[in-house]
Amino acid sequence: MINPNELHVSVAQPSDAAALATLVNSAYRGDSSKKGWTTEADLLDGTRTDASAILEEIAHPGTTILKFEDSEQIVCCVELRKTGDKLYLGMLTVRPDLQGLGLGKKMLSEAEIFARRQGCRKIYMKVISIRTELVAWYEKHGYKNTGEITPFDIKDPRFGQPKQALEFIVLEKELLP
Repeated sequence: MINPNELHVSVAQPSDAAALATLVNSAYRGDSSKKGWTTEADLLDGTRTDASAILEEIAHPGTTILKFEDSEQIVCCVELRKTGDKLYLGMLTVRPDLQGLGLGKKMLSEAEIFARRQGCRKIYMKVISIRTELVAWYEKHGYKNTGEITPFDIKDPRFGQPKQALEFIVLEKELLP
């Protein structure tokens, strides 16, 4: 079993793209995602991402993907994108069979450390509004609903077609120095 305290964070490289796509899809879409509590399989069909989309994210200026890996594979990741004095947090992913061990909390902490090092004063994210368990988890970790609602807009149909009307809410956390 994985001990979250024995994992160290590193920056994902282009060579990690396929493994990251596999991890993210396993946690968000399809039957494998139903082993964890972060699944979107009942809300969207299709895949969450692919290796080429991950490569685009890695190459995007101001974007970093942090990862935890054990001796065999990547088990957790998060996408971070600096926008002014804020950091956008997305795609926080923990392998479904390892959810509930504190990996997500540990990666969230690493994201906040990264944000401070980048001179960011806030972290924000978009979460599907009806994912109440996920919203509650982020609120438990200091994120607040800003009241902002944005449309659920996927530009590439390969990455999911909603099975119902969806929208995002924006959560934000002010970082203490």
